[in-house]
Amino acid sequence: MKIANRILAMLLFVLLLAPASLLAQGKTYAITGAKIYTMAGPPIANGTVVIKDGKIAAVGAKVSVPSGAQVINARGLEVYPGMFNAVSQVGLVEVGQGEPGTVDLNELGDFNPQIAAATAVHPASEHIPVVRAAGITHTVSVPGGGVMSGHGSLIHLSGWVIDEMLGKKTAVLVLNWPRLSPQGGFGGFGGGGQQARRPFSELRQEYDRRVTEIENWLERARHYAQAAEKGSKENFTRDEKLEALVPVVKGEEPVLVMTNDDRDIKNAVEFCEKQKLKMILGGGREAWKVKDFLKQKNIPVVLGRTHALPLNDDEPYDKPYSAPGELAAAGVKIAFGTFDIEFVRRLPNEAGQAVGYGLSHDDALKAVTINPAQMFSVDKELGTIEQGKIANIIVTNGDPLELQTEVRYLFIKGQLTSTDNKHKQLYEKYRARP
Repeated sequence: MKIANRILAMLLFVLLLAPASLLAQGKTYAITGAKIYTMAGPPIANGTVVIKDGKIAAVGAKVSVPSGAQVINARGLEVYPGMFNAVSQVGLVEVGQGEPGTVDLNELGDFNPQIAAATAVHPASEHIPVVRAAGITHTVSVPGGGVMSGHGSLIHLSGWVIDEMLGKKTAVLVLNWPRLSPQGGFGGFGGGGQQARRPFSELRQEYDRRVTEIENWLERARHYAQAAEKGSKENFTRDEKLEALVPVVKGEEPVLVMTNDDRDIKNAVEFCEKQKLKMILGGGREAWKVKDFLKQKNIPVVLGRTHALPLNDDEPYDKPYSAPGELAAAGVKIAFGTFDIEFVRRLPNEAGQAVGYGLSHDDALKAVTINPAQMFSVDKELGTIEQGKIANIIVTNGDPLELQTEVRYLFIKGQLTSTDNKHKQLYEKYRARP
């Protein structure tokens, strides 16, 4: 009896210490009676999705409900893949203005390829519950600053610690492309701001110097990879920065090139083609001007917020609304990212805004589900509702791109996840004020 009691006590102790994700792995759910938008085929009317061990076990119109499954009656509701904010600052910024202690976005120095955003993500951020209540279940959170900011990390928006949230630690290298424009600077977050105009000769000299620096880093990484594979182990010295660039120069990891000006976009594409880099254009405010070129070079684009002012004074007022539709019509693969923390929750509405200005509804849904998954090479795990994929799923009372639509149920990695958040709590608190 004493031995049995000890074993029972040990089991209870292990259960108490085990992460919630592990304890829920054996949980089975069945979402029944819903209209299912799989994003892998036509919608399924009155369908069923079975979730088991964190994965989609079955989906279809004639799927049986497993014995013991927790059934969610979704009659009259709609089911979609969880939305993917392609580029954001989730977990890295808490209070963006005036509180530097809550911002862990930028590293010192211009070249930091060894940095991964996941090491700085704060799982207890108050922003995360707000974001996922909007139907966003995963994002690539990226560092900022410098020329090579570091690696963006794919994270699922639920978990006590980063290990439970992590989807892909090094999903993309962030490269802020030098700007060959009157303001100079870099084409990263903010696009360079309102800086004083400088002579073109001075800008060209600085631009060429920066591009040469990037070339040198990439060439050193190639030599480093050769030394690591074929050189003498006794004379080999590890370099974390060059080691972090090896998957990039081998074409195994994409580069998110942040730039907006059409001339800079073409220069960046030609540079990446010469260097044999797998490029994703980030920002791309003037990508519509070179849409045929981007299609020809097969460059996908992560667009920023559509609810924005035009980049230049002589652009049409609605260009941020219509540009996504123009790119998609030209055959350019697009995704949406908010590139910030303030507006991450508005991702579905940013995509929805573009629908009213030429982007098809189907392309808008793809831009927040399967397209970014393909860009970051995680489409075998995410982006559609198919058997075997990670169960990041939302159940809504309507079109998720509409502002008034509510997320009724939310699954992240197969766990039924609360949609409660600070915004909702404050709304209810002050609504009930006497």
